[in-house]
Amino acid sequence: MKKLLTLAMVVTLATASVALAAPRPLEFAQENATFATGAPSTTANDDSCDIANAPAATLLLPVFEVDFNAAPAAAVNTVFTIVNTSAVPQIAHITLWTDRSFPVLDFNVFLTGYDVQGISLYDIIARGLLPGGGNQVSEGSRSEDNIDGNPFFAPTAESACANLPTQIPDFLLTDIRTALTAGTTVGCGSTRVGQTHTNAIGYVTIDVGNNCSQSLPTSEGYYTGEILFDNVLIGDYQRINPISTTGNNAGGESLVPIRAIPEGGPAGSFPGTNLPYTFYDRYTPDLPSRQVDRRQPLPSTFAARFIAGGTGNFGTRMAIWREGITADVGCSVTANGSLAITEIVRFDESENPTTFGLVIPISPVPPNVISLPEASLNVVGGGGTLGSSVFPSPSSGSGDVGGWIYLNLNNGGSSTYSSSRDSQNWVTVQLTAEGRMAVDFDAAYLGNGCTPAISGGVEIGPAPNFSSLD
Repeated sequence: MKKLLTLAMVVTLATASVALAAPRPLEFAQENATFATGAPSTTANDDSCDIANAPAATLLLPVFEVDFNAAPAAAVNTVFTIVNTSAVPQIAHITLWTDRSFPVLDFNVFLTGYDVQGISLYDIIARGLLPGGGNQVSEGSRSEDNIDGNPFFAPTAESACANLPTQIPDFLLTDIRTALTAGTTVGCGSTRVGQTHTNAIGYVTIDVGNNCSQSLPTSEGYYTGEILFDNVLIGDYQRINPISTTGNNAGGESLVPIRAIPEGGPAGSFPGTNLPYTFYDRYTPDLPSRQVDRRQPLPSTFAARFIAGGTGNFGTRMAIWREGITADVGCSVTANGSLAITEIVRFDESENPTTFGLVIPISPVPPNVISLPEASLNVVGGGGTLGSSVFPSPSSGSGDVGGWIYLNLNNGGSSTYSSSRDSQNWVTVQLTAEGRMAVDFDAAYLGNGCTPAISGGVEIGPAPNFSSLD
């Protein structure tokens, strides 16, 4: 290894000497320049479908889990924090969804310039407590005025954001709990709006808005009159499991940042975007532009490391968020509980593959075919551990406890989508060891949200270096 390193250094130095001996004129990129096919479509920094850990207009908590029946010190919980990175005040509109994308609660958080707000979902679901606050709090010395500092606030924002609620009424709190565990609500009767599980499971979206309203992201008016486009929010989450038999650990990761491209402007404005479709695409079927929210789309193919078993009692769980196939359909979200999967391939450390997949993915999924709802927590089996039915079992005869998993989570599309495209997804890996250590990290995506759909059964690898932006 040392000899190879020395040789590499010699080659590098020689190459550098040649480069220095033959200088060439500097070339400068021109603003918004265009390029031939196969090259970047523009030099505008924000003109990208790549998801980067940067301030955004929407944040996604892909999956949360809360045991609201346990005492606080013994409860599985999810806590998240949002930060306003700008001097200008912002309104964060927060929506809690079931794992079938039924919205069960929305509320607003008023953020002064450079503000930070932590939110415990145990406090919300177990205790019925909301952050409250509003624009009456004092802003910092380097922050803009709470009332006049944001030119895109609605005229009614001053009064609407003055005293935000701090307590959820008991009748509504009961409905939230049953929706997130039993999948039922009073308003939907016998129609199920979520999966069945002991703990509350769902996902959260956080959007910058122009008012403290009760509008939901399922409404088209939300996109034409309320949602804003300033890329100013960052955030993170922590999942906490104090139970010694099932966890005794905690982990965290950044909230998924979904940027507005281009950013800026008042609610309802649409200067155009190069994005082929957007994050909220399925909720805008009757609007003149289906990209009115301007949010980046999320990918569909991922590569995720796992380790399960071994002397350290390693374990892996994957938190998976998926785009559903229904639009604003009220209680009729049943199809989102069984979303097709194109292909999942498990490779052990000896490169042995085992595969689950469909030749042609369709939703809702026929019997005896793998599927997942919109938000789920999935154990990777191995070393005697029973895994989720969505993951293939280890290769026969292999003693490897680790490897990686290829996930093509495209659900096959929907008539509610604006085009024939792949569906959006996100995967976070949760690794644990010895019942006391844990780490969370986002899986690598193999193509961004603008990458054309990848079929099942083809050669696995990074997506080609082009997209529908080219």
